[in-house]
Amino acid sequence: MKAKPILECVPNISEGRDAEVIRQVSRVIEQVEGVRLLDVDPGKATNRTVITFVGPPEAVVEAAFLLIKEAAALIDMSKHEGEHPRMGATDVCPLIPVAGLTMEEAAQYAHVLGNRVGEELGIPVYMYEAAATRPERKNLAVIRSGEYEGLEKKLSDPEWKPDYGPTKFHPGAGATVIGARDFLIAYNVNLNTTSVRRANAVAFDIREQGRVKRQGNPLTGKIVRDEKGEAVRIPGKLMGVKAIGWFIEEYGIAQVSMNITDVRMTPFHTAFEACRTSARERNMRVTGSELVGLIPKQAMIDAGKYFLRLQNRSTGIPEREIIHIAIKSMGLDELAPFDPDKKIIEYLLEDGERDPLVKMSLRNFAYKIASESVAPGGGSVSAYAGAMGAALGTMVANLSSHKRGWDERWEHFSIVAERGQALVDKLLFLVDEDTHAFNRIIDAVRLPKGSTEEKAARKEAMQEATKYAIEVPLEVMRTVLEAIPLVEQMIEEGNPASASDGGVGILCLRAAALGAWMNVRINMPGVEDDAFRSKVLEEGNAIIAEVEAAEQRMRAKLESLL
Repeated sequence: MKAKPILECVPNISEGRDAEVIRQVSRVIEQVEGVRLLDVDPGKATNRTVITFVGPPEAVVEAAFLLIKEAAALIDMSKHEGEHPRMGATDVCPLIPVAGLTMEEAAQYAHVLGNRVGEELGIPVYMYEAAATRPERKNLAVIRSGEYEGLEKKLSDPEWKPDYGPTKFHPGAGATVIGARDFLIAYNVNLNTTSVRRANAVAFDIREQGRVKRQGNPLTGKIVRDEKGEAVRIPGKLMGVKAIGWFIEEYGIAQVSMNITDVRMTPFHTAFEACRTSARERNMRVTGSELVGLIPKQAMIDAGKYFLRLQNRSTGIPEREIIHIAIKSMGLDELAPFDPDKKIIEYLLEDGERDPLVKMSLRNFAYKIASESVAPGGGSVSAYAGAMGAALGTMVANLSSHKRGWDERWEHFSIVAERGQALVDKLLFLVDEDTHAFNRIIDAVRLPKGSTEEKAARKEAMQEATKYAIEVPLEVMRTVLEAIPLVEQMIEEGNPASASDGGVGILCLRAAALGAWMNVRINMPGVEDDAFRSKVLEEGNAIIAEVEAAEQRMRAKLESLL
């Protein structure tokens, strides 16, 4: 299943001293449904506030527009003073793809926002980073050169015509820079030293900028310069990483403090390992690390899988277990508890009402089914039976990957287990989705039917809801059909001691397919679309035939094994 699209926005507004203005500007974000305000960080010296919020892309774009509008109404740039470079009331507004989105898609959303700000608010807009319209405008510092004071002259230069909005100077709002960029991870690595100089040595080893080249002694030698007189630098190991060493009195240790600006080029576990290598070469030890702010779930999963592979361990385990391995391997809980539900963006945004059934205990799930409520019913139970069947096949793969004497095949079984875990997750999603599908039919039935138009709309809604109530169990059947070859493979290749577990898995999958097929067929009379009915019946019958044949094959195979 594709990850739910999540977009982050980090606008910087040119106000860091007036708490009421900051409150009013940030308040508009929470008016948009689906958007979550994560952080408001004002700076008095810079007279600038960094605001962070996340949510579905369209909702984030709407919230960003409302924020820019509110900032333009409340902030007068002609009176602004501050230490940080700036050119507008909303100075910069980057969009960051967190999950389920490509950088190109994030850039498209940035252009939608930029066009709307220019057209509706009359504010000049420049696009930067991945949304830049020309190479020379990718760099924010280049666009912002001359700042607010030089903006009126810049707008009169044809070379600096805004990407959106007027060329006319807007004295109150200035101009806004909008773009799309990578997620930035603020990350500190802890060292068993109190020396800032030694922490800096590690930082210089790993950061992209590296260190200044010197003649002779690397600390006191004369700086080597090129023909232009500029200092020659020895580049560091990691691209897209800024780093410095510092001492944290609160913890009594020195840290390598990093901003990882390109997590595609340098995942944060790679930065951790680079610090560990450099520290060891300098007779120091990394004791743990600290994540500042939030992180996308995929970054944690990538880290956990990296450390599992180092141990020749299967990566086909539930994501919470993978994340636990990442936390422990990198010592993310050394200085303070690390709560994934508060540090991982996707977990912060989870809708607890979306999948209530799979969050229940087994006892409560059974009691819920046994109650007088018509949902959850056979469809949800079929999906759960399928999840158990796929889980048993995945279990055999994981056990086989970890079996003594089978070390040379651990990766083969790990790949199978990853596929199995994905099928388990999909079937668990369908447990609740079957109940949501039933509720859509109930909602359609309750639509008004007084007028001719209302009757037509109600009928159409009922047809669409009924089709969806068929599609969900049909998807269960399709997923079962994907899972059966995996379980068969594990019965034949996996740990022989677990063959019976695979057999139970096949039986669960057969029950899931037959149960889902019953739910497809019982809803079929409510569909008036003959072509849809014919297509579904043909596909369903074919799946059942394959499932039944597989069950017979595996029972015969198991009889010979047992």
